Amino acid sequence: MDVDLVLRSTRVITPEGTRPASIAVSGGTIAAVLPYDAETPPGARLEDVGDDVVLPGLVDTHVHVNDPGRTEWEGFWTATRAAAAGGITTLLDMPLNSLPPTTTVANLRVKREVARAKAHVDVGFWGGALPDNVKDLRPLHDAGVFGFKCFLSPSGVEEFPELDQERLATSLAEVSGFGGLMIVHAEDPHHLAAAPQRPGPAYADFLASRPRDAENTAIGNLVDQARRLDARVHVLHLSSADALPLIAAAKAEGVKITVESCPHFLTLTAEEVPDGATEFKCCPPIREAANQDALWQGLADGTIDCVVSDHSPSTADLKTPDFASAWGGISSLQLGLPAIWTEARRRGHTLEDIARWMSEGPARLAGLHRKGGIVPGRDADFAVLDPDATFTVDPAGLQHRNRVTAYAGRSLSGVVTSTWLRGERIAHRGTLAEPTGRLLERTT
Repeated sequence: MDVDLVLRSTRVITPEGTRPASIAVSGGTIAAVLPYDAETPPGARLEDVGDDVVLPGLVDTHVHVNDPGRTEWEGFWTATRAAAAGGITTLLDMPLNSLPPTTTVANLRVKREVARAKAHVDVGFWGGALPDNVKDLRPLHDAGVFGFKCFLSPSGVEEFPELDQERLATSLAEVSGFGGLMIVHAEDPHHLAAAPQRPGPAYADFLASRPRDAENTAIGNLVDQARRLDARVHVLHLSSADALPLIAAAKAEGVKITVESCPHFLTLTAEEVPDGATEFKCCPPIREAANQDALWQGLADGTIDCVVSDHSPSTADLKTPDFASAWGGISSLQLGLPAIWTEARRRGHTLEDIARWMSEGPARLAGLHRKGGIVPGRDADFAVLDPDATFTVDPAGLQHRNRVTAYAGRSLSGVVTSTWLRGERIAHRGTLAEPTGRLLERTT
């Protein structure tokens, strides 16, 4: 192959470890990972990033873009700019909070048309499983969605109702029949209904309203259904570390279950959330520091498969000081890599771990075979990071539409100096190129 780019660094993260290397790129694909001092082929452009670390481009499989319909909350133009600025080269859009939701092939076509000219990074789509759309699941699968999201408790928007256990079984059986994946917001509605509901600004009251038992019970029921139906399921945004032994046992038994957690659960704690600070509100909620320690252990031992953002923004007016009524969602698309790296390094983890959790793991979950690693034959997607540089989060510097974030004022380590998509630099020290992202479809 004719090499058109060589990206060189003293620290390149490959599946075999971190080493000095020159990455040869041909036509947007990684052609070879060469020794650091390999001669640059004739006609190729050399980009030497010095001691900055080259990671595989991050893959974020949990992003609420909200476009169209609630584009004032977020949109493909702004969300994908934030992704590119944060080292993310591929994202998968969640099927709800947009109007229409991605629950039919016709609605999927609408989403794709809206995204096509606005994507700064590669974009794929999840479908949605509702009580009344079982007939639409196979057509959506055939149209290329990466799987199906469902809720086991109210979603917060009326156009995306939850599944009870009977309807979950029906949808799971349908999806399993064609080898699909169900991704699940797992909180049990009966436990939520029984929990104390005290409106107001106190975070302790909100935390009590979303107890760990709601997650634990829902995950236990999901494991039972997946085992019985031989279905492939994925637990979204795990917050309760109490569920980790159950998940680990299910995996050991052969149940086809995977699980993700998110930067806010791994870097923020309930003890530090000020009353009235609803930029910290999400469902399930940010829990206590001891729970966070156990989540990190679940990451370290492989029970948790990946770390993704669950970027779920809204307009600032919906973040009222009342935790009961405020919109729930953390905006972190641009900040996930430095947030996780700051805490991971403090706990003794490495950038190789980061690449496994935030690139390789999400790519494997979604079946994105050309993503997730600096490996010949895969897309030349890279995040270049100065791991020792620090910065203080200023919302004015964020690219997503509504610059409300729980990370405001936090000091983080790790500055993304450039992001590369198929061998083209799409972000460089705060400057973003015109959109060149592609719309992705499931291929297996």
